[in-house]
Amino acid sequence: MRDVAIVATAQRPSEMHTHLTSVELILPVVREAVEKAGIERSDVGFWCHGSCDYMSGQPFSFVAAVDAIGAWPPIVESHVEADGALALYEAWVKLQTGECDIAVVFSNGKTTSGPIDQILTLQADPYFVAPLWPGFDAMAALQARACLEAGVVTEAAMAEVAVRSRRDAKSNAVAYVKGDHTIDELLAAPYSAAPLRAHDCSVAVDGANAVVLAADGAARKLASRPAWIRGIDHRIDTQRLGARSLTTSDSARIAAEKAGVGDDKVDVAELYAPYTHQELLLRTAMGLGSATSINPSGGALVANPAMAAGLARFAEAAEAVFAGRADRAVAHSTSGPCLQQNLVCVMEGD
Repeated sequence: MRDVAIVATAQRPSEMHTHLTSVELILPVVREAVEKAGIERSDVGFWCHGSCDYMSGQPFSFVAAVDAIGAWPPIVESHVEADGALALYEAWVKLQTGECDIAVVFSNGKTTSGPIDQILTLQADPYFVAPLWPGFDAMAALQARACLEAGVVTEAAMAEVAVRSRRDAKSNAVAYVKGDHTIDELLAAPYSAAPLRAHDCSVAVDGANAVVLAADGAARKLASRPAWIRGIDHRIDTQRLGARSLTTSDSARIAAEKAGVGDDKVDVAELYAPYTHQELLLRTAMGLGSATSINPSGGALVANPAMAAGLARFAEAAEAVFAGRADRAVAHSTSGPCLQQNLVCVMEGD
């Protein structure tokens, strides 16, 4: 296996209801990431994009997004109809083949252009669930209720996640929602989809991001402290909500084990948890204790650009390694209803 690392990242500050096209969203972050890495576009051997045509409202919308990276010099590019985190996984595999040494991964989501809660329902079981259009918030509320009744979480613990996330977001220029609150203050708020309150649900925003991956010696030339990917794994639970436990996440647990999360201490973990109770479930599934700083960026709760929020977790974890705030970090992405799919990655600094 080749040693592969993230060597540069770029994120766009979160917005709502932007009128920018996908190209206009992507171009600045791609340019910034490439400049940070100190490379020319001709040095990039592979480009991989993560986005969703349903959010753009047109088929093959990702083809137009290629304008953001340019067709000259000639490029080798790919696209995943998913979060940019899965595009990163594809790029990591590409680098493992030895066909190239440098790859750029980018993703974007104009999440506020349409009813994202309903659009994401298309990820649910197409035969029994999607035709009912329950909405992602409603399905998450069912999961939260199951967790509360099983004693796996409490409403106070959920509120504590929101309090910490909004407080930590104050130091993150990319975050959208930030501020100081108390647990009692949040618990006094009305339910939006019982037992979830507004602060228990992530804030939909428009955003884009990009990361540069490099292998072996190229990574050491491009970064003084690369974020080396030491383990990465993706697992999927069944799409049928009634055929799996909603109070645990087997796919997250297995992915964490295969990626090697428990092999050593974890300083920072950036978890893509769109709902407060899901962060609590992920922490348990991955065996992350109190010594680990969870979502110091504020996480997806304070800014959730669909199809880019997972890659944002990789960018934030890598930045923690770059800055020396973490010697070992975990990045996580999820998709599908109720934590159906989970991608887990372990990064280390030198």
